Amino acid sequence: MKLKLAYSQIVRRKLQSLKLYLSQHYGEEFARKSVKKITDRARDLQNSPDLGVDLSAKYGIDTDYRVIFVNHNHLFYYRDGDTVIIAEMFGEKEDFMLRLFGVSGRTQESIDYWGE
Repeated sequence: MKLKLAYSQIVRRKLQSLKLYLSQHYGEEFARKSVKKITDRARDLQNSPDLGVDLSAKYGIDTDYRVIFVNHNHLFYYRDGDTVIIAEMFGEKEDFMLRLFGVSGRTQESIDYWGE
């Protein structure tokens, strides 16, 4: 059974911002292809909603979120009945554990490497 797919307003805005940024720095074609990779992968969840990593199992956090990594971005989603909802999106350098759950997922080695 193919599930429905929905994006939160936050994710819609982030995708638009990403496309604008990439267009300005790398051209419209690159931006279009980059965002398409993300949305194509999100559509894969309609047929395989368990594709992503279960955050509850991996991190021991009480959440229904799963995550997939695509094109330098983490897409956080959950299933609500017959719909997969893409709830949040973070770039690969963002500390999504801190932003979502208040728990830092960064090690000192990571902080030193990224200079943050």
